[in-house]
Amino acid sequence: MKINTKQITVTAVLLAICIISQFFKNASVYITGPIINACLILAVLSVGLTCGIILSVITPITAYFITGSPIISAIPAIMPCIMIGNIIMVFFIYLLKNKPNSKWGLPLSMVIGSIMKALFMGVSISLILIPMLLPEKMLPKMSVFQTTFSITQLIAAIIGCVYAYLIWIPLKKLSKLD
Repeated sequence: MKINTKQITVTAVLLAICIISQFFKNASVYITGPIINACLILAVLSVGLTCGIILSVITPITAYFITGSPIISAIPAIMPCIMIGNIIMVFFIYLLKNKPNSKWGLPLSMVIGSIMKALFMGVSISLILIPMLLPEKMLPKMSVFQTTFSITQLIAAIIGCVYAYLIWIPLKKLSKLD
């Protein structure tokens, strides 16, 4: 698939917003997570699935380099699961956003995408990787890590959906992107 100048530009701007937000991750994942999820969603809505997937892969890498997550250092297999979770969310939004004759197509696609992302990450990371691979010295924090990669992901994705929807409504009207 050929990527045009508009797609590159919009994806770069959204990536810059993601990177800036990642500097606040240590303050709260409820700041960074929703912003990143909103950017992933806006990428899909404004410039397509390919750009949403590109951001889905790049943002966990930049987050790791900016914040240096100890859990990902201990269990590197978490990184591809985060990427896949993001891709699942943007795919469901892309697939379901334009349901015919439905004003609820986009919000419903966002909720379904968020749930599918959280389910995938909850099972793959919280129920499989963490219990199997968590170093013994980190065992006291297991429940925190499991919550972070399941319930917290769902909450951050849903908040990101609200942000993206509120931004998309006027953006769509202004620029006729859809």
